[in-house]
Amino acid sequence: MRGTARVPAWEGIEMAKRIYSREELIADHDYAKPQVEAGYRLHGGFDSKGAYISPRTLNRWPAVHAWQQALKDRGHDVIDASVRLLKRGPYPTAEQQKFLLNAGDGESLWNGLTITGIVEARGAMLATVSAPNFQNIVVEDLSETCLGHLNKGLLEAHGWDEGGTKSKGIGGHDDMWFAVRDALFGKNAYPIPPVPDSLARPETGRRMPQIPKEYEDWILLLMNVLMIEVRAENFFSFCIEVMRDPANFRDRRAAADHAAELVSRIRTDEAIHVGYLQTIVSELRSFTIKTVDGKQVPGRTIIDPVWEQMIEWHAVTNADFTRVQSRDNVVERLRKHPHGEALVAQFDALELEQAA
Repeated sequence: MRGTARVPAWEGIEMAKRIYSREELIADHDYAKPQVEAGYRLHGGFDSKGAYISPRTLNRWPAVHAWQQALKDRGHDVIDASVRLLKRGPYPTAEQQKFLLNAGDGESLWNGLTITGIVEARGAMLATVSAPNFQNIVVEDLSETCLGHLNKGLLEAHGWDEGGTKSKGIGGHDDMWFAVRDALFGKNAYPIPPVPDSLARPETGRRMPQIPKEYEDWILLLMNVLMIEVRAENFFSFCIEVMRDPANFRDRRAAADHAAELVSRIRTDEAIHVGYLQTIVSELRSFTIKTVDGKQVPGRTIIDPVWEQMIEWHAVTNADFTRVQSRDNVVERLRKHPHGEALVAQFDALELEQAA
């Protein structure tokens, strides 16, 4: 179907396909070979030349590109959703992690990989929920927009990417992170660490009282998920640097290099999540929003202040909080070593050297 039948707000623009069915948005490529790692049957697969292809991206990427182009054609920007938003790097740093590994402490990395896998599994929830009909609060027609396709496969695909389709015996990013961990350390190298209840910003009051709370809650959810995806880029870079460093995992270099390759595949998979979520936030700020008091206002007047607050919480407030927690855990373990205080001093000095 060509998206040229109804063009209410952007007449005269020849458009690419912008209306997709659920079946199209969850469709896979034809893989020449499935992805199987460390005993896990995983999503995605490989083409005939051995190149990795992310799951359910046969039509999702063309759709997202078309929806983003529609925004630009209407004179609106696609918001930045890159690591430029982040004000803090990963903690511990790659050099600090190398120090810990050389000191015989792999637990912090094992914990990070385990927690990431567990949190990713929770993302399967997205495949089981339905967003409210945003057409009720948006003046413009949503049929040819990313926002209009949330319940037409985008949420399902995202949830399956994260938590897999376990009914078919196929793992998602949860099992991919466990495969990375198991390749480096083994499945039961350390006890399962405490896992945060949520990575999202806690909400104690209304942020967008101009619209019904149901819609506010969903916008906040999508913003939180987008910023969590942006923050993940720091972890991808950190993992790949640590795993590919020849000074680390010297007794299992091949396994470490392959673990880095698995992280690279996850990074490739996650890009589509950033793509569609940044499109939705961009669309919302471009639309005219119907408020609870009967007015119609530019979406940016509602969205922009909340988005800026969301960036600040994830990029600074929460980053600083989790750094303190991570350091406390590392210091507690290091102090159990002989000359523990000296190890703590060396560990902290590495961060200062990098910041200098």
